[in-house]
Amino acid sequence: MPSISRCCGLLFAALLAGCAANPLSPVPHNDAAFDLSGRIAVRYQERAFSSALRWKQNAAGDELWLNTPLGQTVAHLEDGRDGAVLTTAERKQYRAQSIEALTQSAFGWRFPLAGLRYWVLGQAAPGIGASGVGRDAANRLIALTQADWQVSIEYADPVANRRSEEHTSELQSHHDLVCRLLLEK
Repeated sequence: MPSISRCCGLLFAALLAGCAANPLSPVPHNDAAFDLSGRIAVRYQERAFSSALRWKQNAAGDELWLNTPLGQTVAHLEDGRDGAVLTTAERKQYRAQSIEALTQSAFGWRFPLAGLRYWVLGQAAPGIGASGVGRDAANRLIALTQADWQVSIEYADPVANRRSEEHTSELQSHHDLVCRLLLEK
């Protein structure tokens, strides 16, 4: 009988296979350091997946952990100057030049990490045309479209004169996919 972590990993891979979108143009690496935690939910057609998420970003690169509710790591992704590595719960590793290239070769889609590095900080990614840009009364980004992704951000603190790191980011592609991130920090 397959293990729960293997089933979760396969479900995650199958669900994210729907993330197909036009590849992002080269985006300068965001050197702003952050350590975010929260949840990610992915819905593609009739399938859905959710997981706890931890994402560390610094000048050296990105590390993302997808965990079960009990804290077991389903997938660990690293993206740095030497390329990207996906390690599964079974300790299988997959490598490529970037997270985008890794997800493209492994699953047939490109996860928009280059843009997402900015979007989770409430910024448009530089070097990519943006449309539909919306801001709230505190001048916080609440909506934009970049590289076929519609991004909407809902802040936990609706008071316009206070900034809050807690927010929900929702990414929608034109390929029947919705990725929702609930970030707590």
